[in-house]
Amino acid sequence: MALLGRSPRILQIRMQLEKLGASRTPVLIQGESGTGKEVAARELFDAAPRGQFVPIDCGSLVGPLMESELFGHTKGAFTGAGEAKKGLIELANGGTAFFDEVGDLPVELQVKLLRVLQEREYRPVGSLQRNQVDIRIVAATHRDLQREVGAGRFREDLFHRLNVIRLTLPPLRERKEDIPLIVERFLSFTGKRYTVAEDAMEAMMRYNWPGNIRELKNCIDRMVAFNSGPLLHSSDLPSGVVADESAEPAPAKAAVAGAFGSSQGDLRALSAATTHSPVLRLELVERRAIEQALTYTHGDRTTAAHLLGIGRTTLYRKLKEYGYSSVGAQGPDFPPSS
Repeated sequence: MALLGRSPRILQIRMQLEKLGASRTPVLIQGESGTGKEVAARELFDAAPRGQFVPIDCGSLVGPLMESELFGHTKGAFTGAGEAKKGLIELANGGTAFFDEVGDLPVELQVKLLRVLQEREYRPVGSLQRNQVDIRIVAATHRDLQREVGAGRFREDLFHRLNVIRLTLPPLRERKEDIPLIVERFLSFTGKRYTVAEDAMEAMMRYNWPGNIRELKNCIDRMVAFNSGPLLHSSDLPSGVVADESAEPAPAKAAVAGAFGSSQGDLRALSAATTHSPVLRLELVERRAIEQALTYTHGDRTTAAHLLGIGRTTLYRKLKEYGYSSVGAQGPDFPPSS
């Protein structure tokens, strides 16, 4: 699954992931929990696949066997080691090791990871031999690692080794214009046709989503589970989303309108869509996303299709469907919205 969203910040991050795909340089992905850090890491890997993508949950590397889990062990290395075992680092050899929540990595393993980065080698538990390894390391964290360094919980030398290229994923509350598109994508995964009523979309646009995309996904799953019809109302939302006191006080229609852009044509289209129906037309979001992508890429349809997560043929078909006429340096030339 691609990193969802068409907001300028997400389009920029997706472009950066595409450019960095073939590089073997370490990348540090920062962002709050639920912002899609592993999705971004997988998209980075998929941009130029090589070997395997091996996720490593640093929070689970605890206890006496954590070093064995990461580096493997030889037969008889410790009680219960009846046979040799490969570690996660060896499984990632030739590919990408994704250290999820690297800020939770125990200090005793941080120095060993540093050696992997510096010397491209590791030693299985119980072995006297050091094995060479060719991996790309991508790390993710919700923590402020510089603050963790200052507190003595994270090695400064390891931080600098990981922090060669840093990408920061924005929280959902800072890119609410992406919410309608994300909702549509999640609903498409259900295999059934659902439509979000205006009152429900307005509530979701007001809410600040402290759990970010993960929370939104859980919200959609709940709405689908409790609703027996194709139309999802605000009554299907969790009570916390509807009654959140920390939600933005902006008028609901203004918040929803922000998802479609600020042009007068978009606002007229939104008004027309909501005057005669309680349901927001999600095709308006799609049309606006195509326009933003073509503007961002200066009319490059191939790159725009990649950013949108669709094929070039699909993009051409949708451009024809929406009455597209031409693309210049300033972006696409659409007819007036109706």
